[in-house]
Amino acid sequence: MHFLNSKIDLLRLASAKKEVYQNAEPFPNIVLPDFFDEDMLSQVLTEFPDLSKQKDVIQYDNANEKKLAAKGESYFGETTRSLAHFLNSQPILEFLQELTGIEETLIPDPYFEGGGYHEIKPGGLLKIHADFNTNVMTKLDRRINLLVYLNKDWQESYGGHFELWDRDMTTSRKKILPVFNTIAIFSTTDFSYHGHPNPLTCPPDRSRKSLALYYYSNGRPAHEVNEGLEEHGTLFKKRTGVDADLKEHVSWRSVLRDCVPPVILNNVKKIIR
Repeated sequence: MHFLNSKIDLLRLASAKKEVYQNAEPFPNIVLPDFFDEDMLSQVLTEFPDLSKQKDVIQYDNANEKKLAAKGESYFGETTRSLAHFLNSQPILEFLQELTGIEETLIPDPYFEGGGYHEIKPGGLLKIHADFNTNVMTKLDRRINLLVYLNKDWQESYGGHFELWDRDMTTSRKKILPVFNTIAIFSTTDFSYHGHPNPLTCPPDRSRKSLALYYYSNGRPAHEVNEGLEEHGTLFKKRTGVDADLKEHVSWRSVLRDCVPPVILNNVKKIIR
């Protein structure tokens, strides 16, 4: 099966784009159009289920996030599963290592914790945030997100822009329309604030679909860590000048860490895993 656009040589592309990625604002990132073989990715889109009609799907429905996410490979079709496994393979890992300049060895997540199928229905959103930074199962440090957009004929008026915000939360420095066969790659630190903060305005028969892959390492540089939050869940951030933008969200990890004695906390973590 051909996964990539025939014009793409991964290592050559990584070498050509690494300075663009590593020097991007507001944090290392890149957007690459026409990355995959179009016929293959069209089959992935065909296999994408309506997550609102599936069982055992994570439904986020609060002031900060309204979206749907499948668990692991649960609903992957044959082509989607093959693509997801390819995106966790040696060629992609070597591409990402060269592109990002990350020195620690990158490790994929075969469990797709928090990743895999994501879907946002009309009215849905995901407020600006920094991602959880530690894989609950492997305890590895999250370093890179790779997002595959699956939305054909997506109009600007539909919204759903993926936004990258500066560290002081005053400005959206980049807005990406989630159009079909576009990938967004960015470094995940405690300060890489991003999201889809405004309610989706697509027609009622449409939704914003994507496939998310996350990559990890054993250890990370100190400058990527918010001191005192060495292990945290999603950190939502308020946009400056936007009234009633955000309701404070405290992750269960933070509550456990602050309120529960270490011995009990370690036992709770074992049960959760």
